[in-house]
Amino acid sequence: MSSESWPTEWLKGILPLCVLSIVVEGETHGYAIAQALEKYGIPNVKGGTLYPLLNRLEQEGLVETRWAKGPSGPGRKLYMPTKRGRAWFEENTSRWREFAFTTNALLRRNTKGNNK
Repeated sequence: MSSESWPTEWLKGILPLCVLSIVVEGETHGYAIAQALEKYGIPNVKGGTLYPLLNRLEQEGLVETRWAKGPSGPGRKLYMPTKRGRAWFEENTSRWREFAFTTNALLRRNTKGNNK
């Protein structure tokens, strides 16, 4: 199954963690976040999805923003993690890995070659 056909519900659940994983690497802007998501296999995240998510992360105190002059045009809103955002990222990354391990174990039981 290609990432382009992943169910929307899956992406909604994991997208905040994926976005924060990019932001914790260093100050960045929305378009660069969308490009990084695509690079890592989560394509076609539209601005109508990404920017409201970034606003929610900011409202929750997980990221902070500042405006910077654009290289050859309008300014850009830059996103960086807060201390709380870094802690949230670490905790939820660990929880996600545990969840993925658990669900993978369950799903492997019924894959071809593993049936009892």
